[in-house]
Amino acid sequence: MARILSLDTTGEFGSLALAEDERVVAELPLHSPDGFAHVLFGHLERLLAAHGWRISEIDCFAAAAGPGSFTGVRVGLAAVKGLAEALAKRALGVSNLQAVASFGSAPLRAVVLDARRGEIYGAVYDVQLELVSPEVVNKFQDWLVTLPEDRLQFVSTNPEAFEPALAGTRFAGAPVVRAPRALAGAVARIAARRLAAGEAGDPAALDANYVRRTDAELKWKDR
Repeated sequence: MARILSLDTTGEFGSLALAEDERVVAELPLHSPDGFAHVLFGHLERLLAAHGWRISEIDCFAAAAGPGSFTGVRVGLAAVKGLAEALAKRALGVSNLQAVASFGSAPLRAVVLDARRGEIYGAVYDVQLELVSPEVVNKFQDWLVTLPEDRLQFVSTNPEAFEPALAGTRFAGAPVVRAPRALAGAVARIAARRLAAGEAGDPAALDANYVRRTDAELKWKDR
């Protein structure tokens, strides 16, 4: 049985979770508008103590790898990399979009997250949480026209932001599922499957899943 510690610091609302294989032992929702760098390890220490776990007993560390706040993504990945490297343990990064897809129930799940600037992060996953349509950042209406013709279930942590825009499209009346804002438990379950499949590895290989480039990269490209 593998013990997994997972975290999500990719937005204003984050979470921590402890899991044994795919069974989530505990999930702690967090809210920190100022970011998580200054509070993360305190919450982590208290969560471990509350369940009698020692950090050395963790077999794999997992982080939500984005998309999300660029700073938030980096904080989570840095924490997981540091812990895994210090303890010589394995590590994994999990897409936030894939984690949200895990809360759907249909064969095909169109995941939507707010990317701000009038855009969304979107992707379509199947029941095995494998990508059917790639993760993209786009205007919602422009993204809709690229989706498969099959009946889709939309899944989002904030469906009220886009659901009205389905009216008048071929997806009018499509089922919409609200996923929780706390994603660490879902991250842990996905990490457990990948760990069992032998995918977890060198923490130094973890990379962010920004989907779109940072502002700095965009400005550099425009020069």
